[in-house]
Amino acid sequence: MAQQNQNADTQQNAGSPHNTPGTGPDLSDVDGLGYEQAREQLVDIVSRLEAGGTTLEESLQLWERGEALATRCEQWLDGARERLDAARARREDREQAASSNE
Repeated sequence: MAQQNQNADTQQNAGSPHNTPGTGPDLSDVDGLGYEQAREQLVDIVSRLEAGGTTLEESLQLWERGEALATRCEQWLDGARERLDAARARREDREQAASSNE
C-alpha cells in the first residue's frame, strides 16, 4: 500500500497536467526526503522511463525529478561519508593519545 501511495505521489508530481509545457515539475519536496524515500522514487522513475510509453513532456518531467532525486541521494551519501570520516578520525586520535601515554 505504501509503495502504491509513493508511486501515485511520484506520478502526480512528475506528470502533473497542471504544469504548463516547457516548465519543470515542482521539486520543492525533494529536499525534505530521506535517502530511502528518494532512492525508491528514483528507482520508480528509472523503471517508468525504461518502460517507455510516456509522452515527451512527461519523460522530461520524470528525468528532471530523477536528476533532483539523484542529487538528494548523493547529498545523503556525502553526509554519511563525512560522518564516517569524522568518526574514524576521532578513533585514530584516541588511539594515538593512548599509545603516546604508554
